[in-house]
Amino acid sequence: MILIILALSKVRQLEEVNLKFSYKKIDNSEHLAKEDRDLLEIAERASKNAYAPYSRFHVGAAVRLDNGFVIEGNNQENIAYPSGLCAERVAIFSASAQYPNAEIEAIAIYASSTEFKVENPVTPCGACRQVLAEYELKQKRSIKLLLSGQTEQIFEIESASILLPLLFNENGLKNS
Repeated sequence: MILIILALSKVRQLEEVNLKFSYKKIDNSEHLAKEDRDLLEIAERASKNAYAPYSRFHVGAAVRLDNGFVIEGNNQENIAYPSGLCAERVAIFSASAQYPNAEIEAIAIYASSTEFKVENPVTPCGACRQVLAEYELKQKRSIKLLLSGQTEQIFEIESASILLPLLFNENGLKNS
């Protein structure tokens, strides 16, 4: 009888947690504010300078800072794949290096391919999501994302952290 009571006391309760988020699907850039439309055009232009000889997947990013400057980036591949860098991180790190005290208001990301048509807006990879979420924590301000591909469709997401709800942060580095 005592063994049964001990076994029952060690049973853990499970709690199911559901996560959901919303974003805007926009038919074309005419429905955007001019500054967001311009940012997407800069990202598309930046994608044309991507170094993507292996994947032929060209990504451009444009970061708008609170000081009015826009910094471009594009993906940079390498035959040793882990040595390359995504457009988002190229733009963000460049912006931070050039304007360390400026905050990021928005980032536009455009993707295209010479091998197929990019029908849907492409979202940032996991590493880029972590970097974007970290910059939101650093500046205590959301970063708007504007995502597009080779069609008119655009996704608008109000905060990068929405894409990474269980992000790794400084609390993960502390001893319990």
